[in-house]
Amino acid sequence: MLTPAILHQVFPTCKQPEEWCTALLPALARFGIDSPLRTCNFLAQVSHESQQFNTVDENLFYTGAARLLQVFPKYFNNQAEAQPYLRNPQRLGNRVYAQRNGNGDEASGDGFRFHGRGLIQLTGRANYGQAATALQLDLLTQPEQLLSYGPAALSAAWFWSSHGLNTLADQVQGTQEMTVFTEITRRINGGTLGLQERYTAYQALQAALH
Repeated sequence: MLTPAILHQVFPTCKQPEEWCTALLPALARFGIDSPLRTCNFLAQVSHESQQFNTVDENLFYTGAARLLQVFPKYFNNQAEAQPYLRNPQRLGNRVYAQRNGNGDEASGDGFRFHGRGLIQLTGRANYGQAATALQLDLLTQPEQLLSYGPAALSAAWFWSSHGLNTLADQVQGTQEMTVFTEITRRINGGTLGLQERYTAYQALQAALH
């Protein structure tokens, strides 16, 4: 069973293991993340997405145009074009997330309003709306609720369950272990960023929870 001591052991930089354990246990139970395989896979993924449970709010504060171009290459043609969006998270969010995931245009403010929040950073009006219905939380008018421990954990567990990841987690064993683990990473991250770090966390959790 997950405990604050285990969270601290596996994720030593986690600043609030007791609070996160209190938030995670009901979220795991509610969405059927109820076996060692499912729990280890879930925690390995969300810990990486949240920098060991320390970040539940997407950082849109950039100080360098070169970095902005690297992260959002589709939205800026050159550094001069990116310059007005430096040190301005609201303006940047409205630009890069406009007309995506159910958001309105740049002027609507949806891009920043529904930027990434939670342990698995939920992004976009459509995703917030689906989570709001599933969790019975008013996330469309109070999206900042996802910055709190309970909603942050619940939204991640809901995302996990709604994307069929319990079923995939059951298959992370034997000769297919790494193949399936990689697919879980893709469904969460959209790619394989930090794959080895996620897998190392998974192995540490396996040792701690068995």
